[in-house]
Amino acid sequence: MLPRDLRCTRRKFLASTAALTLGGGIAGNRSLAGGSAGERSPIAVLGSVYRPLSYLYHLAGRFLHGVPSVEQPQFPKHRIASLWLDQLPENDLSKEVARRFGIQRARTVRDALTKDDRLAVDGILIVLEHGNYPRNDWGQILYPRAEVFDQVVDVIRSIGSTVPVFVAKHLSHSFTRATEMVRTADVLGIPLMAGSTLATASREPEIIQNSNPPIREILVAGYGPIEVFGFDALEALQSLIERRSGGESGVASVRCLSGPEVWRAGDRGEWSWDLLHAALARSDSANLGDPRDNVGTIALPGMPATPPIAFLIEYRDGARGTVLLLNGHVQDFVSAVRLESEPGVAACRFVTTPAPGMHHFNRHVEAIDEFLSTRQTTQPIQRTLLTTGALEKLMESHALGGRRIDTPELEMNY
Repeated sequence: MLPRDLRCTRRKFLASTAALTLGGGIAGNRSLAGGSAGERSPIAVLGSVYRPLSYLYHLAGRFLHGVPSVEQPQFPKHRIASLWLDQLPENDLSKEVARRFGIQRARTVRDALTKDDRLAVDGILIVLEHGNYPRNDWGQILYPRAEVFDQVVDVIRSIGSTVPVFVAKHLSHSFTRATEMVRTADVLGIPLMAGSTLATASREPEIIQNSNPPIREILVAGYGPIEVFGFDALEALQSLIERRSGGESGVASVRCLSGPEVWRAGDRGEWSWDLLHAALARSDSANLGDPRDNVGTIALPGMPATPPIAFLIEYRDGARGTVLLLNGHVQDFVSAVRLESEPGVAACRFVTTPAPGMHHFNRHVEAIDEFLSTRQTTQPIQRTLLTTGALEKLMESHALGGRRIDTPELEMNY
């Protein structure tokens, strides 16, 4: 989520796009680096809101404006043909974007996907992030990802043909619903991919060189709201630890701690201080001094002073994972791992960039575009199913004051 002071107004956005057009920017009907608009395969975007600097703004924007490169923007193989939105806030951009790029603004999900009772698109993006939605008793935002996916399935069932579907971030706030989504996609032969930008971000340096390293423990340190950025951190962690020897076997239990109990847990050895220090040494944003002094006392732009949060994850094979959200001390994501057979630890930074550009979306869109073209996932759907389930139980643990929760339902192999 972006700080309010970084959210440009609709008037500023329109002024900037007008300047781009007058200055020789790429208009919707010009020839593109990846071929003319007509040569690129059409896709439908089903979103929550399309406002300045939202998740959809960054993801869809790469399909509209191209991915920045040294000489000229490089355009994906797909173009946005239709757009359906669940909400239209005051600073909505969809009307102007649709007019400029010749995009159909659909009234319903079915209208966005079909023409003359046939599928009119070669792929579907479900991007339900941001917007005005309620929360449940665990504090989860009730984005209707599963409900919109169900509408997509209804269309696919009625027509009898399938296209790849990408779901941004986690599959659902409910692990049960997320499991149903994966099962339905498998039964109907719908190629399904989901996940976070951090899972596709480059890492500096690349700390896992072998395909099956014997990882014993991993820690990811980051920042942000507990659920929204906590999921990103879980995906970052899982993208590394799933590569350990033996592959993924699932999560045995989770626990979410907050406040001083986070530091006490580190002192008890429930997570490792040496991993945190190694990870923070890779951070481009780590604050001066001790994180125990900064977290919860220093407010940064868009990130109020909030207590530390720890996700403690026990894997079924004995591996251990930790996520620390340290608002006031870092504003990037870093990781450190400990291997069974090697002394010391290895650490890396997930390469992300701030607003307004947020160029880590470039690799994210490239992975999605490849998936839409090949119908083969570039990241396993089981990963996002596992992180979806772990996040739900971590939010429950948080609401219950840090109770340890066994997770037999998260036994999965991939």
